[in-house]
Amino acid sequence: MSSFHSLVALVAAIVLFIYGLQGFSSELQLVGGKSLRVWLARITQSRWKGFAVGALATAAVQSSSAITALTAALVDASALSFRASLGVLLGSNVGTTATAWLVSLKLTGIGPAFIVLGALFTALPKRFSMAGKSVFYFGLIFFALDLISAELKPLQQEPLFIEWLALAQTPWLGLVTGLVFTALVQSSSVTSGVAILLAQQGVLPAEAAIPIVVGANVGSTSTALLASVGMSATARATAIANGLFNAAGALAFFPFLTPFSQLMVTLAGDPGLAVALAHLVFNLTVSLAFLLSLDWVEPQLRRLLFKGAAGHAV
Repeated sequence: MSSFHSLVALVAAIVLFIYGLQGFSSELQLVGGKSLRVWLARITQSRWKGFAVGALATAAVQSSSAITALTAALVDASALSFRASLGVLLGSNVGTTATAWLVSLKLTGIGPAFIVLGALFTALPKRFSMAGKSVFYFGLIFFALDLISAELKPLQQEPLFIEWLALAQTPWLGLVTGLVFTALVQSSSVTSGVAILLAQQGVLPAEAAIPIVVGANVGSTSTALLASVGMSATARATAIANGLFNAAGALAFFPFLTPFSQLMVTLAGDPGLAVALAHLVFNLTVSLAFLLSLDWVEPQLRRLLFKGAAGHAV
Protein backbone atom coordinates (compact mmCIF):
# COMPACT_ATOMS: atom_id res chain seq x y z
CA MET A 1 0.00 0.00 0.00
CA SER A 2 1.38 3.46 -0.95
CA SER A 3 2.10 6.16 1.62
CA PHE A 4 -0.79 8.20 0.24
CA HIS A 5 -3.23 5.31 0.64
CA SER A 6 -1.94 4.66 4.17
CA LEU A 7 -2.49 8.31 5.08
CA VAL A 8 -6.01 8.34 3.60
CA ALA A 9 -6.83 5.11 5.46
CA LEU A 10 -5.54 6.67 8.72
CA VAL A 11 -7.66 9.80 8.20
CA ALA A 12 -10.68 7.59 7.42
CA ALA A 13 -10.11 5.60 10.63
CA ILE A 14 -9.89 8.85 12.66
CA VAL A 15 -13.11 10.12 11.02
CA LEU A 16 -14.78 6.80 11.92
CA PHE A 17 -13.56 7.21 15.52
CA ILE A 18 -15.00 10.73 15.72
CA TYR A 19 -18.26 9.49 14.18
CA GLY A 20 -18.43 6.72 16.79
CA LEU A 21 -17.81 9.18 19.64
CA GLN A 22 -20.44 11.61 18.35
CA GLY A 23 -22.96 8.83 17.73
CA PHE A 24 -22.42 7.31 21.18
CA SER A 25 -22.75 10.70 22.88
CA SER A 26 -25.86 11.62 20.85
CA GLU A 27 -27.60 8.31 21.51
CA LEU A 28 -26.97 8.50 25.27
CA GLN A 29 -28.26 12.05 25.36
CA LEU A 30 -31.29 11.01 23.29
CA VAL A 31 -32.11 8.16 25.67
CA GLY A 32 -31.31 9.97 28.92
CA GLY A 33 -30.88 13.61 27.87
CA LYS A 34 -33.80 14.92 29.90
CA SER A 35 -32.69 13.01 32.99
CA LEU A 36 -29.12 14.21 32.46
CA ARG A 37 -30.26 17.85 32.33
CA VAL A 38 -32.36 17.45 35.50
CA TRP A 39 -29.48 15.63 37.20
CA LEU A 40 -27.01 18.38 36.35
CA ALA A 41 -29.44 21.12 37.42
CA ARG A 42 -29.90 19.57 40.88
CA ILE A 43 -26.29 20.01 42.02
CA THR A 44 -26.23 23.81 42.23
CA GLN A 45 -25.59 23.89 45.97
CA SER A 46 -22.44 21.78 46.19
CA ARG A 47 -19.19 22.12 44.28
CA TRP A 48 -18.26 18.51 45.16
CA LYS A 49 -21.53 17.08 43.85
CA GLY A 50 -21.09 19.14 40.70
CA PHE A 51 -17.55 17.82 40.32
CA ALA A 52 -18.72 14.20 40.76
CA VAL A 53 -21.64 14.60 38.35
CA GLY A 54 -19.42 16.26 35.74
CA ALA A 55 -16.85 13.46 36.00
CA LEU A 56 -19.41 10.63 35.89
CA ALA A 57 -21.47 12.16 33.09
CA THR A 58 -18.38 12.73 30.94
CA ALA A 59 -17.03 9.22 31.58
CA ALA A 60 -20.44 7.78 30.62
CA VAL A 61 -21.00 9.93 27.53
CA GLN A 62 -17.30 9.67 26.50
CA SER A 63 -17.23 13.34 25.54
CA SER A 64 -16.15 16.28 27.66
CA SER A 65 -17.12 18.52 24.71
CA ALA A 66 -20.76 17.36 24.96
CA ILE A 67 -20.93 17.91 28.73
CA THR A 68 -19.25 21.32 28.68
CA ALA A 69 -21.48 22.48 25.82
CA LEU A 70 -24.54 21.14 27.69
CA THR A 71 -23.38 22.93 30.85
CA ALA A 72 -23.13 26.25 28.99
CA ALA A 73 -26.61 25.66 27.56
CA LEU A 74 -28.04 24.98 31.04
CA VAL A 75 -26.48 28.21 32.32
CA ASP A 76 -27.97 30.04 29.35
CA ALA A 77 -31.39 28.57 30.23
CA SER A 78 -31.03 29.66 33.89
CA ALA A 79 -31.16 25.99 34.98
CA LEU A 80 -27.63 26.14 36.38
CA SER A 81 -25.80 28.96 38.15
CA PHE A 82 -22.38 30.18 37.07
CA ARG A 83 -20.81 28.95 40.33
CA ALA A 84 -22.40 25.49 40.03
CA SER A 85 -21.25 25.19 36.43
CA LEU A 86 -17.61 25.54 37.52
CA GLY A 87 -17.75 22.32 39.57
CA VAL A 88 -19.30 20.44 36.63
CA LEU A 89 -16.63 21.72 34.24
CA LEU A 90 -13.79 20.71 36.56
CA GLY A 91 -15.31 17.25 37.00
CA SER A 92 -15.69 16.91 33.25
CA ASN A 93 -11.93 17.35 32.82
CA VAL A 94 -11.35 14.32 35.04
CA GLY A 95 -14.10 12.23 33.43
CA THR A 96 -12.60 12.68 29.97
CA THR A 97 -9.61 10.53 31.00
CA ALA A 98 -11.79 7.38 30.91
CA THR A 99 -11.21 6.81 27.18
CA ALA A 100 -7.44 7.06 27.63
CA TRP A 101 -7.52 4.33 30.30
CA LEU A 102 -9.55 2.00 28.09
CA VAL A 103 -7.03 2.46 25.26
CA SER A 104 -3.98 2.14 27.54
CA LEU A 105 -5.32 -1.13 28.98
CA LYS A 106 -5.51 -2.44 25.40
CA LEU A 107 -9.25 -3.06 25.54
CA THR A 108 -9.82 -1.83 21.98
CA GLY A 109 -10.34 -5.46 20.88
CA ILE A 110 -13.80 -5.40 22.48
CA GLY A 111 -15.08 -3.24 19.59
CA PRO A 112 -16.39 -5.95 17.21
CA ALA A 113 -18.23 -7.76 20.03
CA PHE A 114 -20.10 -4.59 21.02
CA ILE A 115 -20.90 -3.77 17.38
CA VAL A 116 -22.51 -7.20 16.91
CA LEU A 117 -24.25 -6.98 20.30
CA GLY A 118 -25.61 -3.52 19.49
CA ALA A 119 -26.90 -4.72 16.11
CA LEU A 120 -28.67 -7.66 17.81
CA PHE A 121 -30.24 -5.30 20.38
CA THR A 122 -31.84 -3.23 17.62
CA ALA A 123 -33.91 -6.27 16.60
CA LEU A 124 -35.46 -6.46 20.10
CA PRO A 125 -38.49 -4.51 21.41
CA LYS A 126 -38.17 -0.69 21.48
CA ARG A 127 -36.91 -0.25 25.04
CA PHE A 128 -33.96 -2.55 24.21
CA SER A 129 -33.44 -1.40 20.62
CA MET A 130 -32.87 2.20 21.77
CA ALA A 131 -29.99 1.00 23.96
CA GLY A 132 -28.70 -1.07 21.04
CA LYS A 133 -27.58 2.03 19.13
CA SER A 134 -25.52 3.22 22.11
CA VAL A 135 -23.89 -0.21 22.41
CA PHE A 136 -23.19 -0.24 18.65
CA TYR A 137 -21.49 3.18 18.71
CA PHE A 138 -19.51 2.21 21.81
CA GLY A 139 -18.13 -0.76 19.89
CA LEU A 140 -17.47 1.43 16.84
CA ILE A 141 -15.25 3.73 18.95
CA PHE A 142 -12.89 0.90 19.82
CA PHE A 143 -13.11 -0.78 16.43
CA ALA A 144 -11.97 2.53 14.89
CA LEU A 145 -9.11 2.73 17.39
CA ASP A 146 -7.95 -0.70 16.25
CA LEU A 147 -8.02 0.56 12.65
CA ILE A 148 -6.03 3.65 13.62
CA SER A 149 -3.45 1.43 15.32
CA ALA A 150 -3.13 -0.74 12.19
CA GLU A 151 -2.84 2.23 9.83
CA LEU A 152 -0.19 3.96 11.94
CA LYS A 153 2.27 1.09 11.46
CA PRO A 154 3.02 1.60 7.72
CA LEU A 155 3.53 5.34 8.31
CA GLN A 156 6.29 4.63 10.83
CA GLN A 157 8.73 4.23 7.93
CA GLU A 158 7.81 7.52 6.26
CA PRO A 159 10.47 10.28 6.54
CA LEU A 160 7.89 13.10 6.90
CA PHE A 161 6.03 11.24 9.64
CA ILE A 162 9.30 10.51 11.46
CA GLU A 163 10.31 14.18 11.11
CA TRP A 164 6.98 15.32 12.58
CA LEU A 165 7.34 12.89 15.49
CA ALA A 166 10.85 14.19 16.15
CA LEU A 167 9.53 17.76 16.31
CA ALA A 168 6.66 16.72 18.60
CA GLN A 169 9.22 15.44 21.13
CA THR A 170 10.03 19.04 22.05
CA PRO A 171 7.66 19.65 25.03
CA TRP A 172 6.23 23.00 23.89
CA LEU A 173 5.73 21.73 20.32
CA GLY A 174 4.06 18.60 21.66
CA LEU A 175 1.73 20.75 23.73
CA VAL A 176 0.87 22.97 20.73
CA THR A 177 0.36 19.88 18.54
CA GLY A 178 -2.13 18.43 21.03
CA LEU A 179 -3.95 21.76 21.33
CA VAL A 180 -4.26 22.41 17.57
CA PHE A 181 -5.13 18.83 16.60
CA THR A 182 -7.83 18.64 19.29
CA ALA A 183 -9.32 21.99 18.27
CA LEU A 184 -9.47 20.75 14.66
CA VAL A 185 -11.08 17.36 15.36
CA GLN A 186 -13.12 18.72 18.31
CA SER A 187 -12.25 15.73 20.51
CA SER A 188 -9.50 15.30 23.09
CA SER A 189 -10.32 11.57 23.13
CA VAL A 190 -9.05 11.27 19.54
CA THR A 191 -5.79 13.04 20.40
CA SER A 192 -5.15 11.13 23.62
CA GLY A 193 -6.09 7.82 21.94
CA VAL A 194 -3.66 8.35 19.04
CA ALA A 195 -0.90 9.54 21.43
CA ILE A 196 -1.28 6.39 23.54
CA LEU A 197 -1.29 4.13 20.47
CA LEU A 198 1.93 5.77 19.23
CA ALA A 199 3.51 5.24 22.66
CA GLN A 200 2.37 1.60 22.78
CA GLN A 201 3.88 0.95 19.35
CA GLY A 202 7.20 2.46 20.45
CA VAL A 203 6.99 5.13 17.74
CA LEU A 204 6.72 8.02 20.17
CA PRO A 205 8.30 7.95 23.64
CA ALA A 206 5.77 8.31 26.44
CA GLU A 207 7.68 11.41 27.59
CA ALA A 208 6.83 13.00 24.22
CA ALA A 209 3.21 11.78 24.15
CA ILE A 210 2.41 13.29 27.55
CA PRO A 211 2.79 16.97 26.46
CA ILE A 212 0.44 16.17 23.56
CA VAL A 213 -2.36 15.00 25.89
CA VAL A 214 -1.78 18.04 28.15
CA GLY A 215 -2.22 20.27 25.09
CA ALA A 216 -5.32 18.29 24.13
CA ASN A 217 -6.99 19.37 27.38
CA VAL A 218 -6.67 23.00 26.32
CA GLY A 219 -7.83 22.32 22.76
CA SER A 220 -10.92 20.49 24.01
CA THR A 221 -12.36 23.74 25.40
CA SER A 222 -12.92 25.11 21.89
CA THR A 223 -16.23 23.22 21.52
CA ALA A 224 -17.90 24.96 24.47
CA LEU A 225 -16.50 28.32 23.32
CA LEU A 226 -18.06 27.85 19.87
CA ALA A 227 -21.32 26.56 21.36
CA SER A 228 -21.63 29.59 23.64
CA VAL A 229 -21.57 32.10 20.80
CA GLY A 230 -24.94 33.84 20.79
CA MET A 231 -25.77 32.73 24.35
CA SER A 232 -26.07 34.94 27.42
CA ALA A 233 -23.08 36.69 29.01
CA THR A 234 -23.13 34.14 31.84
CA ALA A 235 -23.08 31.17 29.46
CA ARG A 236 -20.19 32.69 27.53
CA ALA A 237 -18.36 33.30 30.81
CA THR A 238 -18.88 29.62 31.69
CA ALA A 239 -17.24 28.50 28.44
CA ILE A 240 -14.37 30.98 28.84
CA ALA A 241 -13.82 29.86 32.45
CA ASN A 242 -13.45 26.29 31.19
CA GLY A 243 -10.75 27.43 28.78
CA LEU A 244 -8.98 29.44 31.49
CA PHE A 245 -8.93 26.46 33.88
CA ASN A 246 -7.23 24.20 31.34
CA ALA A 247 -4.89 26.87 29.98
CA ALA A 248 -3.78 27.86 33.51
CA GLY A 249 -3.19 24.19 34.36
CA ALA A 250 -1.08 23.64 31.24
CA LEU A 251 0.98 26.78 31.95
CA ALA A 252 1.51 25.74 35.58
CA PHE A 253 2.66 22.26 34.54
CA PHE A 254 4.79 23.38 31.59
CA PRO A 255 8.04 24.21 33.48
CA PHE A 256 7.90 20.76 35.10
CA LEU A 257 6.64 18.82 32.10
CA THR A 258 9.85 16.87 31.46
CA PRO A 259 10.42 15.65 35.05
CA PHE A 260 6.65 15.07 35.41
CA SER A 261 6.64 12.90 32.26
CA GLN A 262 9.68 10.96 33.45
CA LEU A 263 8.04 10.35 36.83
CA MET A 264 4.85 9.04 35.18
CA VAL A 265 6.88 6.63 33.02
CA THR A 266 8.76 5.37 36.09
CA LEU A 267 5.56 4.88 38.10
CA ALA A 268 3.55 3.21 35.32
CA GLY A 269 6.28 0.99 33.87
CA ASP A 270 4.39 0.84 30.56
CA PRO A 271 4.35 3.60 27.89
CA GLY A 272 0.60 3.52 27.24
CA LEU A 273 -0.28 3.39 30.93
CA ALA A 274 2.19 6.23 31.61
CA VAL A 275 0.35 8.52 29.18
CA ALA A 276 -3.06 7.61 30.67
CA LEU A 277 -1.73 8.12 34.22
CA ALA A 278 -0.25 11.51 33.29
CA HIS A 279 -3.58 12.51 31.72
CA LEU A 280 -5.41 11.60 34.94
CA VAL A 281 -2.88 13.15 37.33
CA PHE A 282 -2.76 16.40 35.35
CA ASN A 283 -6.55 16.79 35.18
CA LEU A 284 -7.12 15.67 38.77
CA THR A 285 -4.45 18.00 40.16
CA VAL A 286 -5.66 21.04 38.22
CA SER A 287 -9.33 20.35 38.95
CA LEU A 288 -8.83 19.81 42.68
CA ALA A 289 -6.61 22.91 42.95
CA PHE A 290 -9.34 25.09 41.45
CA LEU A 291 -12.13 23.29 43.29
CA LEU A 292 -10.51 23.76 46.69
CA SER A 293 -9.89 27.44 46.00
CA LEU A 294 -13.27 28.06 44.35
CA ASP A 295 -14.36 30.57 47.00
CA TRP A 296 -11.47 32.79 45.87
CA VAL A 297 -11.41 31.80 42.18
CA GLU A 298 -15.09 32.44 41.45
CA PRO A 299 -15.07 36.16 42.45
CA GLN A 300 -11.89 36.67 40.37
CA LEU A 301 -13.58 35.06 37.36
CA ARG A 302 -16.65 37.26 37.84
CA ARG A 303 -14.53 40.42 37.89
CA LEU A 304 -12.57 39.27 34.85
CA LEU A 305 -15.40 37.89 32.72
CA PHE A 306 -18.52 39.89 33.51
CA LYS A 307 -17.20 43.45 33.88
CA GLY A 308 -20.62 44.69 34.87
CA ALA A 309 -22.47 42.82 32.14
CA ALA A 310 -25.88 41.63 33.18
CA GLY A 311 -26.08 37.85 32.93
CA HIS A 312 -28.89 35.66 34.19
CA ALA A 313 -28.67 32.64 36.46
CA VAL A 314 -25.38 34.03 37.83
